[in-house]
This record gives sequence, structure tokens and C-alpha cells, in this order.
Amino acid sequence: MNLKWPFLDRWSDAGLLVMRVGIGGLFMIVHGFPKLAGGPAKWESVGKAVGYLGVDFGHTAWGFAAAVAETLGGLLLVLGWGHRPAALALFVTMAVASIWKYFPEILGGWSAAAHPITMAVVCLGLLLTGPGKYSLDAKS
Repeated sequence: MNLKWPFLDRWSDAGLLVMRVGIGGLFMIVHGFPKLAGGPAKWESVGKAVGYLGVDFGHTAWGFAAAVAETLGGLLLVLGWGHRPAALALFVTMAVASIWKYFPEILGGWSAAAHPITMAVVCLGLLLTGPGKYSLDAKS
């Protein structure tokens, strides 16, 4: 079935704005800032996820990087400023989170990994589409 709704075509940039603000706000407020505020103990806990990729060093630094990616990356998505690098950083962070959530025996499986996989797909889509005309990137 091919339903064409050309009257919605003019709203595609508004749709990107809604996605950027919604997804970026959630990353920033719900995921990133609590990790950032959690301090070194939280960063180390989060950073252990890279162990599933064979990286057995610098867990605190990796966790801090994930917390910054989610907090600052979320803010940049909301603003539409540095949108593509932010979306890329969030995509990579969510890809690692997907692997971490899938493999641990206590959490593992598709059900546990579904949320970070979904967010990785959304971030990849935002990376490919760009921020749209309602963004600071479009103003420069």
C-alpha cells in the first residue's frame, strides 16, 4: 500500500527538531547527567562495558567519556550545533552499551539490549539526516 501524504513534506524540519530535542533532552537529563554527577565510582562502573570489547584498562576514563558523550552530546542535539559529531559520539556510546547489555549473563539477551540498540539506530539516523533548518548548524 502506497499512501502519499505530501502535505506533511513541509514539516520534515520540524520533525527533526522534535526528534533532536526529545532524544537529546533524554540523553542529557536521564542518562548523561546522572552518570556525570555519579563521580569516579560511577564512571568506572559504566566504563567496564568496554571490557566486552577486550579493553581491560582505563575504565574510569571510558565511563567518563560515555557520561560526557551523553550529557554534552544530548545538549548539542537539542541545540543542533555540532550535530553530526554529537550524533556519532552517541551512536558509538550506544553501540558499546548494546554489546554490554546483550552479553552479561545477569542482564543479557535481546530484551536487555533493545533500548540501547534502538537509541543507536536513532542516533545513526540523526547522523545521516543532519539537524534540519531549525538548528544552530543551519545558521552558520
